[in-house]
Amino acid sequence: MTTLTHRTRRTEVGKNSEKKVESEEDINQERNPDSEDSGDSKDIRLTLMEEVLLLGLKDKEGYTSFWNDCISSGLRGGILIELAMRGRISLEPPTMRKKRLLDRKVLVKSDSPTGDVLLDETLKHIKATDPTETVQTWIELLTGETWNPFKLQYQLRNVRERIAKNLVEKGILTTEKQNFLLFDMTTHPVTNTTEKQRLVKKLQDSVLERWVNDPQRMDRRTLALLVLAHSSDVLENVFSSLTDDKYDMAMNRAKDLVELDPEVEGTKHSATEMIWAVLAAFNKS
Repeated sequence: MTTLTHRTRRTEVGKNSEKKVESEEDINQERNPDSEDSGDSKDIRLTLMEEVLLLGLKDKEGYTSFWNDCISSGLRGGILIELAMRGRISLEPPTMRKKRLLDRKVLVKSDSPTGDVLLDETLKHIKATDPTETVQTWIELLTGETWNPFKLQYQLRNVRERIAKNLVEKGILTTEKQNFLLFDMTTHPVTNTTEKQRLVKKLQDSVLERWVNDPQRMDRRTLALLVLAHSSDVLENVFSSLTDDKYDMAMNRAKDLVELDPEVEGTKHSATEMIWAVLAAFNKS
């Protein structure tokens, strides 16, 4: 599990539109005048997984840190949240026996295609699974962290490369080959730095100028991205360009956010349960 730490030294900073989805949650968001997402991206719409990978990539080198062993599971958590936000999946209703987020199973609300290959592949797995599984189990299955050989079929393969190719198609990354002495590796340097900086500024503002000290009042996609960026160990990349005092403030506020009790926050009015369920899963891992 990742942790938020104070800065010891500076670290480096690093037109295809997504198909519109007709779901109740999407419609509610469009009707919300306070939604931060409404004007952030006029021509380029990114999934949560694409945003997390973009934040984790080194701009010029085009690859994530070799020491980052959290981003794989973070991307899978992003897939589950994205599906929930598009009205495709949800948690089963709470009962007296199953109140905790991590005890409740993931159910399919709609199996209509999303237009994203990774999302649709995951949705197909969830629909075909009987008995149903919990959020934590699905993150483990999609990552391939299971000892059950009959469950290995649910592992999503080449996720980073497939997400990177989506970003290449959207004009944000490019594709290159780099030689690392013993092997060649495909890399994806950032070409559209404006889009990445827009994303970075959005997250910085959410814990500085736009800080509301209440997750229920935050834009839900911004909240989800903060949770996923923390869980994927790329949040320091977001704040590294800030001055020292603002960096400390941003880190402290982000820490306060991810250290909230998911079981409490998930039961509040208008809360997106899947965000808190994913955070609970990462806190337990």
